[in-house]
Amino acid sequence: MQSNAIITSLYQIGAIQFGEFTLKSGQTSSVYVNLRKIISYPHLLRTIATAMWQKVQGCSFDLVCGVPYTALPIATCLSLDHNIPMIMRRKEKKEYGTKQLIEGEFKPQQRCLIIEDVVTTGSSILETAADLENSGLIVTDLVALIDREQGGKENLTQKYQLHTLFSLSDILQARSA
Repeated sequence: MQSNAIITSLYQIGAIQFGEFTLKSGQTSSVYVNLRKIISYPHLLRTIATAMWQKVQGCSFDLVCGVPYTALPIATCLSLDHNIPMIMRRKEKKEYGTKQLIEGEFKPQQRCLIIEDVVTTGSSILETAADLENSGLIVTDLVALIDREQGGKENLTQKYQLHTLFSLSDILQARSA
């Protein structure tokens, strides 16, 4: 499936929505990208994971970590399809059991690729990266399906290499094409 076919599929499943929306950042937008829907479309989920893999296969990493929660299925697909161990960052530290913030097996100094669905300000990725780095992991590369072009890329590329498949402009241009 080519890039335009992914965008077309996102429109077909209703993942691209128009109206009045408040984003996690607090910003308002007339466009909302709801990628939680892709979990109900296994072929599209796998296609997105494959396209993301193609974007980062030249990068060096030992592990993958999806930003909670929407990117976790994409990270799982990538992990299974390419036999790369996955770790998971909790949004909150457990107060029982092992009290881990990062779940899964890893060793200090391993390189971890962070996977995200949509980049707006980059804050979710920065939170995830900070927790991974505080656990002794090395983060240099990030991959996201969509850059909303609202400052996230600029915030992230001060420290990391961001790889994205589409910008919000790409998605809107495909709609009008």
